[in-house]
Amino acid sequence: MVDLAALRPRAPALPRGPALLALALGLTAAVLAFRELHLLLPLARWPGALLATDLTDMDQVLFHYSALPRLAMALLCGAALGLSGALLQRVLRNPIAEPSTLGISAGAQLALGAATLHAPALMEASREAVALAGAVTAMLLVLALSWRQGLRPVSVVLSGLVVGLTCAALGGTLILLNGEYLMSLFIWGGGSLSQQGWNDVLTLLPRLAAAGIAAALLMRPLVLLGLDDAAARNLGVALHATRLGILLVAVWLAASVVALVGIVGFVGLAAPTFARLAGARTPRQTVAWAPVIGALLLWLTDAATQTFAGGQASLVPTGAMTALLGGPLLLWMLPRLHALAGPTDAGTASTGIGRTVPHPWRLVAGLALALPLLCWAALALGTGPDGWTLATGDQFDRLLPWRGPRLAASVAAGAMLAAAGTILQRLTGNPMASPEVLGISSGAGLGLSVLVLTVAAPGRLEQLGATSAGAMAALAVILLLARRSSFAPERLLLGGVALASFCGAVLAAIMASGDIRAFQLLGWITGSTYGIEAQDALVAGAAALVLLLMVPPTARWLEVLPLGETAARGLGLPLGGSRLCLVVLASLLSAAATLVVGPLSFIGLMAPHLARLAGLRRPLAHLAGAVLLGALLMGLSDWLARTLAFPYQLPVGLLATLVGGPYLMWLLARPAGSGRG
Repeated sequence: MVDLAALRPRAPALPRGPALLALALGLTAAVLAFRELHLLLPLARWPGALLATDLTDMDQVLFHYSALPRLAMALLCGAALGLSGALLQRVLRNPIAEPSTLGISAGAQLALGAATLHAPALMEASREAVALAGAVTAMLLVLALSWRQGLRPVSVVLSGLVVGLTCAALGGTLILLNGEYLMSLFIWGGGSLSQQGWNDVLTLLPRLAAAGIAAALLMRPLVLLGLDDAAARNLGVALHATRLGILLVAVWLAASVVALVGIVGFVGLAAPTFARLAGARTPRQTVAWAPVIGALLLWLTDAATQTFAGGQASLVPTGAMTALLGGPLLLWMLPRLHALAGPTDAGTASTGIGRTVPHPWRLVAGLALALPLLCWAALALGTGPDGWTLATGDQFDRLLPWRGPRLAASVAAGAMLAAAGTILQRLTGNPMASPEVLGISSGAGLGLSVLVLTVAAPGRLEQLGATSAGAMAALAVILLLARRSSFAPERLLLGGVALASFCGAVLAAIMASGDIRAFQLLGWITGSTYGIEAQDALVAGAAALVLLLMVPPTARWLEVLPLGETAARGLGLPLGGSRLCLVVLASLLSAAATLVVGPLSFIGLMAPHLARLAGLRRPLAHLAGAVLLGALLMGLSDWLARTLAFPYQLPVGLLATLVGGPYLMWLLARPAGSGRG
């Protein structure tokens, strides 16, 4: 029998840990902010500027209408995202839930970007309504995709990542097709807190207050939602209505922030996590402290950005920079996180996982036959000044040097990403593992960016070395952090999100810095194969051939490792050596592929899922099917990138997301038993 008195919300205590953490964040932020404000306007002149009673020069005007609103906006946005993340994590029983991982922010940004470019009247009527429509649509899509799996943590995050990546790909395509708005949309999308008055502050403040009141009124249902569904119903909780109401509050807060300042990453994940790590144990304590810690974290990030960016602070997106401070801190604190709430479903996150085809190698042979047919069609069929044409004879020979290298490089990259994803998913026993999700692709990108900024005109071998080093370092960090928890899915995902956020923030800062060398990375970040030459395709093909030939001998390891350490040792498997070899191999595959198509494609996540959903479950057949599916998807994406917006060239990495994302959503939404053989 459930003790109602024990479940009744009590007055919030003030745990020492969260209070000390908030004090440390607040004092550091206050020191940095005071320095910047004093440089702008001497302390003796603050009283008149604060009250706007004596604005005699431009410094006082900037102090009152720019610096102070920016400070207030940082606090309000951080508090809103911290509260939103805490509510999402509680109602979904998912410690990794937050606006970014659930695709909410990406959906809001896509709606705002599309309306800005194609329906400006809607933006003039209500930016917030546009953002809210996009955010709610994304959230509903995530819930629909994961509903049949009971909203299990890994299923929800998988659906959120698919929705978020698809929205991000659509948004990136919109930006690239409207080059005149590229930099302004890029900076805004990264979360720019620059203000020109108090209007945005006065817009967000009442919304945050209303959401805080709603969260306080919903505290008892929030506590009861921690129980299983049957117990919560017996205690009088209307589960669906309560969850929907709390989700709407959380989504509304996130959409309001996106509408006003763009995407501010990581705060919604970090603030509740830091609150729990610091000692907040009850739902009331977490919900109370998360907004405080979120506000101070974003204020500290913005103050540090202004201090170290100097005159370029307005060009550096503060929202992306939150990961520079929060990412390393979360990675350091991750081994101390002992209670990641919520059951895992690492083995069943994919619908239809039980389906097995009776003759798997026939299916693999069919995929192998489809690949050359697709390549021929991609090389021969295209658009030109006279419309669609099918090139033959001499025309085909003339077009081959232009179309062939980029297609070959794309196919090779797709095959390598698929192989890396399959290795990672089987190594960790986690269907969410992939180069993109675990931060490996972002680590490779960070290695490349460091090389570009430090070496003049680096060659392909140097680039491959830099991306490989970055990828291996990223994967080593993730596996080291997750080792104590036996590679628990939530621990891997949380570490991967933190590491990817950190690497992405560094790349965003480099891109927004205005450095001429940074623009060399733009085409690579979006996965453009427009500049691929024959030599590049040869290097990519050779790397794919060598690395893929190293994968089949690991099939026994990939079959035994998911069974656990005890079973692996009992079967005589050398755990340390086998894991190290697989980690290095996955890193090399990821690095070589990322060098060609950038870090945005999620072929490494999608191809192994599609192969398994098609019924290929044994290691060798699974690997072969995933590699062929990855090659097919990237080949199709390259053809679409070349033809959809002719004469413009779309990035093949973004197109891979647009091709595979909707199909993977459809597969995720299928009944769990459909097609099961």
